Order: sequence, then structure tokens, then C-alpha cells
Amino acid sequence: MTEFKSLRIFVEKGVVTRRVELCRLEDLPDHDVLIKVHFSSLNYKDALSANGHTGISRHYPHTPGIDAAGVVVSDQSHTFKDGEQVAVIGFDLGMNTWGGLSEYIRVPKEWVISLPAGISLADAMRLGTAGVTAGYCLEKLLRNGLAGSQANVLVTGATGGVGSITVHLLASLGYKVTASSGKTDQYEWLTALGASQIIGRQDLSAESVKALLPETYDAAVDTVGQDTLVNILKSLKYGGSVAACGIVGGTAVPLDIYPFILRHVNLLGVASATASLADRQRVLAKYASHWRLRLLESLCEEISLEQVSERVDAMLAGTITRRALVKLC
Repeated sequence: MTEFKSLRIFVEKGVVTRRVELCRLEDLPDHDVLIKVHFSSLNYKDALSANGHTGISRHYPHTPGIDAAGVVVSDQSHTFKDGEQVAVIGFDLGMNTWGGLSEYIRVPKEWVISLPAGISLADAMRLGTAGVTAGYCLEKLLRNGLAGSQANVLVTGATGGVGSITVHLLASLGYKVTASSGKTDQYEWLTALGASQIIGRQDLSAESVKALLPETYDAAVDTVGQDTLVNILKSLKYGGSVAACGIVGGTAVPLDIYPFILRHVNLLGVASATASLADRQRVLAKYASHWRLRLLESLCEEISLEQVSERVDAMLAGTITRRALVKLC
């Protein structure tokens, strides 16, 4: 009888408890593919789930972790070979299904990606949902007119998971990147990732009564929302686009129509959680080839399963910058 470690979250009378427990394979859900997890990662959704947020995970006890990478132990559908290196990025993993902060998971075959050549198990999780989302944002901008490697692209929430990968990805492809962050102690790191210019969070977050602001950016990737997104739309050059993928600053977009009808700008929504398996496979393959990130390893700090709870508290307190790579094997 195989026992394995898993982070379990308990909510009893409003009190949240986290602890690493020994579990059995029989405890896992009855799905097709059993995977021995080598690496996972921490995303903001994981932190919310680990804090008992019922809008993310409805039922507790629960194991969070929306990303996992490892090797196939068995597959009832006969889709994958035993020992094959695979990843699960998103879908319902770690939300309402036993998640990747566990030495074993069992998931539907429709969630499993065979890793492309050139992507290691660790790198798959250094990217994870954050990297895939950054890739979707870039693809949308390219499909909507972003051209020329000298284009000035703004990235908000630049020290976060999606933001930091986006900054490094765009800079690696030759774009001029303006990074927006409220963490002044991380400006040197953002410069090392390739940012050409850094502006403070407050430069974009203040409410503006002006219908339009000076045309500054060819395109943008926004992880913040609310007034920051409004000011981006007012600051885009004619025909520019913003790929919006986050709401850490709020969900409302109090804006009149002038940027759209006078500057022909585009607001592009990015929903990575509902993307197809083929979409995820395609983006990972790009990171294995012409999107390869030279500094990917520096974007993450490796931690153990036992260190996850402390890291979650720091994430919720807003004191974390680099992504966490969780080593399980």
C-alpha cells in the first residue's frame, strides 16, 4: 500500500489549518492517469485555496496546487506510456480536484500534456499557469497588430508570476518593455529580466478624469485591472491593444468610449483557465524553441512541500516576488 505526502487544508468552524499528511493512493479521485509528481508551483489561486477560499475550492479537506509535472505511473485509458514525462497545467486541478501539492495525483487523460522536447519537469513548473498565461497574452497581441521588435510594451504587476515571465519573454524577443511595479526594491531585478524602463504602480493606478492620456504604449499586458486598466486604455497609441488577464486591483472598468472610437484601441480578454489542451501544448512548445527564456531559473525560488504554508502566508501578505517551484521528488 503506497503512502505519500500531500498538503491538506482543513476548514473547521471558520478556522483554516494546513498540514502535510501521509495519504494513500486509495484517497485519490478515480480518474484515468496516475502521476508521480516531481514538481509543482505556487500561484495566487493556490494561496487562496490554501486559505479556505470557497470561491476557489468548494469542499474541504482539500489539496491545492493548480500545476503539476511528473511521470506517468499508470494510465487506464492507455493514452500515455508508463514513465512518460507529463504536466497538468490548470483545468480543475487543485481547485475542486485533488491538486499538485502532493507526491501523487490522479487526473482525467484530457488534462495531461506530454512535455515537448527541451522542457524539463522543473522548467514546466517554473512556467506553469503563469508562463502559459503570459504566452496567451503575447499571442493575442500578435494576432491584433503588435509588430516590430522596437514596439514599447507595458507590463503591469511586473514582479508577479505572469508579469515577470512576460517582461523576460518580451525583452528576449527584442521588444522595449516598460515594467510597472510598486516594489521599488525589485527594480534592479526587473532590469536584469530585460525591462528598459520601470514606472511605479501609482503612475497608473490613480483615477484620471481625462478622456484620453498621451499616446505612450504600442501594447500592454495588464494583470491588475480597475483604474490601472482604464489608464492603460487611455494611454495606448492608435490601434494599440492591451491583453487583460488579472484583477488584483479590482474588477470594475469605469471608462467612457473615447479610446475605442478615437484611437481604435483593443481590450483583449485572456482566459487561461478554459484554454484547450492543444493551446497549452502549443505554448509550451514555443517556450522549448524560439521563446526559450535564458533566465527562467532565476524567476523561481525552490522550496519543499513543508515550506508551502509559510510561503502562502507571504503571498497573501503581498511580500513575495519570485515564483515558488515546489520540489516533491
